[in-house]
Amino acid sequence: MSSQQSPVVIGIRLSIMMFLEFFVWGAWYVTVGNYMKAHGMESITHWAYTVGPIAAIISPFVLGMVADRFFSSERVLALLLVIGGVVLAYAPSVIVYDPNAAEPIVEGSTAFILLLLVHMLCYMPTLGLTNTIAFSHLKNQQVWFPLIRVFGTIGWIIAGIIVSKFMHADTLPNQFYVAGGAAVLLGIYSLTLPHTPPPSKGKAISVRDILGLDSLALLKDRSFLVFMASSLLICIPLASYYNFAPMFVGDANIADPAFEMTFGQMSEILFMLLMPFFFKFLGVKRMLLFGMFAWVLRYAFFAAGASEAVYWMIISGIVLHGICYDFFFVTGQIYVEQKAGPSIRAQAQGFLVLATQGFGMLIGAQVMGLLKNEIVTGEGAERLLNWKEFWIIPAATAFVIMVIFLILFKDDPKKELTEEDVAKAAGTEEMV
Repeated sequence: MSSQQSPVVIGIRLSIMMFLEFFVWGAWYVTVGNYMKAHGMESITHWAYTVGPIAAIISPFVLGMVADRFFSSERVLALLLVIGGVVLAYAPSVIVYDPNAAEPIVEGSTAFILLLLVHMLCYMPTLGLTNTIAFSHLKNQQVWFPLIRVFGTIGWIIAGIIVSKFMHADTLPNQFYVAGGAAVLLGIYSLTLPHTPPPSKGKAISVRDILGLDSLALLKDRSFLVFMASSLLICIPLASYYNFAPMFVGDANIADPAFEMTFGQMSEILFMLLMPFFFKFLGVKRMLLFGMFAWVLRYAFFAAGASEAVYWMIISGIVLHGICYDFFFVTGQIYVEQKAGPSIRAQAQGFLVLATQGFGMLIGAQVMGLLKNEIVTGEGAERLLNWKEFWIIPAATAFVIMVIFLILFKDDPKKELTEEDVAKAAGTEEMV
């Protein structure tokens, strides 16, 4: 069917797919921490942000061993989204919370986290599946894919606006109903997408291929080793933004925290469009350094603005997301694209995602979660002072990693960024 439709029609259909894909994630991921805090589960919020990295580590096996070999992509996408959507919508129903008891009672928190894990185990593979479907039906990928992928970021933004600004559901279970319903809707819609045969049907797939072990040879290059180590390590302090920034915004008495967080994604769209310009004048090393410095500056803004809840400092830290994400994550994906040969390029990108979005974010969620529980206590002004102390830690950690990277990383390819580079890098994103 896709061959009989114009590129514009195919582009519109795939844009709807991408919009809903990230709408699902954005409708609950930013607000779940505030929901858990409001329902007596603040001490385990970091576990809600650990399930994503666990799923990111496992999902390549789902794609490589099953989805890419035996079943059409759109049908696997539909099945995973429907199951994941139903599970997500059901998740808040297992929570029993009585704040009026002599000692507030919370039951079902473990079941709640496990249900989030099941949802993310279903959801994470869909990120790769939507990319597979899109690339399979686009004739001019370097032109069309960035345009289609930006609708994913728009979907995340719209989800935050609806859930937070219009529904005021940052602390309510409605966020899970919206996200779960959107997942089921996308699952049904997926069955109408162009048929996409399994891309690896009949091919031998090994664990070595899935884990990208052949790309380990690139680590013999000292600069590439420094890049990979720095990327993994800096994701540890980076995890504190995704985990705790919305809660911090709420504690600063800023209304509709998830809506405020969408300004970060808006800046991401802007800087993605400007990346070829910056890349031409800065190159890989400076782009990565600017990205790392933006994370340091973001946390410095949060720390400086915490005690008095200074709005412009807090919102400035959020708006820096465009530089934080695009200059670091997307530039890193482009660097890998340029360093790896054609035979191991896909493996190298998978290895980068595994190291950063998988192990880096997993370690970060746990480490920063334990630190946050230890430091951020109390209420009101006392709590805001504690937030200041907390944000100094990721700022200092990111600064140290940035300095080490500055000293040890010597490789700086002079190749200019092309539209194709941006398209390929956009196709490997797993976070916004």
